[in-house]
Amino acid sequence: MSLVHRDKKHLWHPLTQHKTASPPLGIVKAEGALLFDEEGRSYIDGIASWYTCMFGHGNKKIMDAMTKQMKELDFTMFSGFTHRPAVELSEKLLEILPENQSKIFFNDNGSTAVEAAIKMALQYYFNKGEKRDTLIAFEDGFHGDTFGAMSASGLSSYNGPFEDFLLKVERIPVPTDDTIESVISQLGGILKNNACAAFVFEPLVQGAAGMKFHSAEGLNALIGCCHQHEVLCIADEIMTGFGKTGRHFACDYLTQKPDIFCLSKALTAGMFPLSITSTTEAVFNAFLSNQVTKGFFHAHTYSAHPIGCAAAIAAIDLLTSEEIGQGIRRIASSHKMFQKRIETHQKIKEVRTIGVILALDLDVEMDRYGSLRDELYQLFLDRGVILRPLGNTVYVLPPYVIQEQELSFIYNSIEEVLEQI
Repeated sequence: MSLVHRDKKHLWHPLTQHKTASPPLGIVKAEGALLFDEEGRSYIDGIASWYTCMFGHGNKKIMDAMTKQMKELDFTMFSGFTHRPAVELSEKLLEILPENQSKIFFNDNGSTAVEAAIKMALQYYFNKGEKRDTLIAFEDGFHGDTFGAMSASGLSSYNGPFEDFLLKVERIPVPTDDTIESVISQLGGILKNNACAAFVFEPLVQGAAGMKFHSAEGLNALIGCCHQHEVLCIADEIMTGFGKTGRHFACDYLTQKPDIFCLSKALTAGMFPLSITSTTEAVFNAFLSNQVTKGFFHAHTYSAHPIGCAAAIAAIDLLTSEEIGQGIRRIASSHKMFQKRIETHQKIKEVRTIGVILALDLDVEMDRYGSLRDELYQLFLDRGVILRPLGNTVYVLPPYVIQEQELSFIYNSIEEVLEQI
C-alpha cells in the first residue's frame, strides 16, 4: 500500500484544504538538491524545503555532528542546566550576528521565536512600570501562526478567523525609494498616538507576501525613528537569515541594528526543529530583579536541544566556509543572468533577485491558493521541479550546493511553463 493511500487515512496536512487538494507526494529519500518519491523519480528542490535545507539534504558534516552528539548527550532540560552544544552555539552565533547582540534565548520553531520576541518586548516595558500595548508591523508581513506572531502578520488568508482575538497592531507600508518620506510620516503618527512596544519586520524581503523587496535606506530610517521613541525593533530573519540575501543576515545591509533577532529554518539546515531569539544586553538587563516574577517565565520543553545545537554549529561552520560562499555567489550570478533573459517575457510583470532569492511576478491574476496557482505547482512537479508559487509569484530559493545543471533545469522549466499558461 502506497504512502499516499496510508496518509489519507489519518493525516491532516498544513496549508491544505483536504476537500479540494491533490494527494501529497510521497517522498522516501533526499540527497543534495534532490528529493525522491516512492516510484524512484527525482525532483529538484528549488525552494530548499521552505528555505531550510540550504546546505543540501543529508549533508554529511551536519549528520556526523548530530550522530556524535546523540552518542554523548541526547537531551536534558535547559531550565537549571546547560551543556556544551548550547554554549558553543551561542558563541558562534554572536560572532556572526551584529555586535549589539549579546544574549541567546532558545525556542523550537520560527513562530515561537517571534512569539518570545514579542513577549520580551511587552514585558520589557512592563518591568519598567510602563504599559505599552501596541505593535508596529508591515502590511502583508508574515511572522508565524502562534497568536503573537500571527498578530504581527498581515496576510488575511492566514489570520481571517482569528482577527478578533489578536494583539493590537498598527501597520505601515514597506518603504521603497519613492515612498520613504511618506512611510516615515505615517510611522511618526503611529508613534505619537499609541503606546508602542515594538516594531516587528522581515528585513528587506517579505517571504510569504511573495518575496517582496523593500529599501534598506527606508528600513534604516524606520528603525532609527523607532529608537528615537525608545521602541524596540524586532528583526524576523527566519527566512532571510544565514546567507540567503548574499550576506549572513539581511540586517547586515543596515546601519541601524535591531534590538532583537528571530532565527530558525536554516539555523539547523532543516535537520532539527530549533530557533533562536537573540537580544541586546539592555533588553536582558530589564529582566534582572530580586522579584522573581520579573524574569522571563517562558519556556519550551525542547529548548536548546543538544542534537539541534550540534546541527546548528556544523551549519554555521559551513556557512562561513569558502565552499559555501562560492556556492552563494554562483547562484546569485546565475539568477541575475536568468533575470536578464526572462524579464522581457510577455507573461512576466517583474523579476527581482537578491542573493540566492529569485522572484518572478506573473502578469496574470490568481488567488493565493486558487486553481491556477495549483495548476502551476503541478506543471512544475510534472517536470521534476519543486517550486511552490505564492499567488502569482514564482520564486526560486535553492540549496547552496545545487549543481549548475540543476539550476539551469529549473530556469528552463519556468520558461516552458510560461508557454503553457
